[in-house]
Amino acid sequence: MRPRCAPQKPAMTFPETIDYLLSFADFERSGRFQDRPDVAPMLSLLQRLGDPHLGRLTVHVAGSKGKGSVAAMVESVLRAAGLDTGLYTSPHLHSYCERVRLNGEPIGEGDFARLASSLQPAVEAERRALRERQLVTFDLLTALAFLAFRERRVQVQVLEVGLGGRVDSTNVFQEKEVCAITPISLEHTAILGDTVNKIAQEKAAIIRPGSTVVLAPQAHEAVAHVVRRAAADAGSLLIEVSRHYRWQYVSHDLRGQDFYLWGDRGALRIRLPLLGEHQMENAATAIACVDGLRERGCAITQETVVRGLAGVSWPGRAEVLCESPLVIADGAHNRDSARRFRQALAKYFSCRRAFLIIGVSADKDVNGLAEELAPVAAEVVATQAWHPRAMAPEKIVAAFAELGVETGVAKTVGEALERAMAVAGSQGVICLVGSLFLVAEGREHLLTVAGQRPRLASRR
Repeated sequence: MRPRCAPQKPAMTFPETIDYLLSFADFERSGRFQDRPDVAPMLSLLQRLGDPHLGRLTVHVAGSKGKGSVAAMVESVLRAAGLDTGLYTSPHLHSYCERVRLNGEPIGEGDFARLASSLQPAVEAERRALRERQLVTFDLLTALAFLAFRERRVQVQVLEVGLGGRVDSTNVFQEKEVCAITPISLEHTAILGDTVNKIAQEKAAIIRPGSTVVLAPQAHEAVAHVVRRAAADAGSLLIEVSRHYRWQYVSHDLRGQDFYLWGDRGALRIRLPLLGEHQMENAATAIACVDGLRERGCAITQETVVRGLAGVSWPGRAEVLCESPLVIADGAHNRDSARRFRQALAKYFSCRRAFLIIGVSADKDVNGLAEELAPVAAEVVATQAWHPRAMAPEKIVAAFAELGVETGVAKTVGEALERAMAVAGSQGVICLVGSLFLVAEGREHLLTVAGQRPRLASRR
């Protein structure tokens, strides 16, 4: 094993750290994906760092929809059980620090910068050694998370896959306790494949021999077949959520919902501070992951499960930002998620018509988004978030105008919100829908107007 690399330069400041990370290829910002046949560069970097990803329980979550919600729920339950936890997710709303959470709290900017500085010598050594195959920004962020988890001696790490699964930076384990596959749909087809079968194969590649595999309910039987086969080939226990769990909605308010859930360990009444029928499904998937850990000896009571889910925080998903007028933010950026959001508007907010503020990344299916949201759109204002991959508002306008929806353009998210709030009145409903970058700007604007500052103000 190669020795750990100690920092040889003064620690970078937090802004310098972000500039350094973004000097590498970054798919999230540029859309530029560096094709790679395997994760050998990431494994080599981790070896130089003393394999900080090893030495703790691991829950690994892949999928097209809901994987961040499931990861957040699992971590919240494990923390409620008294375990020291690490949570790694992407993207972030306001700061890169949000991606690395220690016992529920985002890593501080100082610790983020210090760990990035300690990472730098190993990264530069790897850069020189790799030559043709270079590390990317997400590699470095993932390695930084593992360093933070090792330093804090967390007992269990919950990892959300960034893109796909097979060659994702998080897929660096020979063994892991739980692998979860959330609902899969067509996404990033130029990278992952043009059918759900191919995409499922990429995501099911996180499965390892001896792990417990949790399969969330799937809209496509082909996906379930791929995951079942991968689990069987690995000799892994498979828990199919749709076969082992069922749930029933009870009630809701603007801050959450109550429902019953039945599983192999009995019935639970759950309060979940997240809205939408899909979040009940995500909660069942998270409980299946927890049950997989319980089968391996983790002492987690039913009461702890209830308490953990009641305390979960996952902003930007059917989140109520303001009550008068009602402003709802949701990162629905494809056809499937837009349909679920439209259904949630009707069931949870009794809303049949809303003022929509929409912005998405340039590679998204804006026509599919428009077809799902047009039936509830009283008016659409298209805008462009600060993000370099944001779609031109004119493309969004064209998609909705073709369906007969009244449209307009705003230069900024803040301008769009002010216009919507002036038109909607106190009884209106305004929805910020699309990329999480749009949601983040809307949250920041409303917090600023309310005289507050976002808890994490750096959004680069």
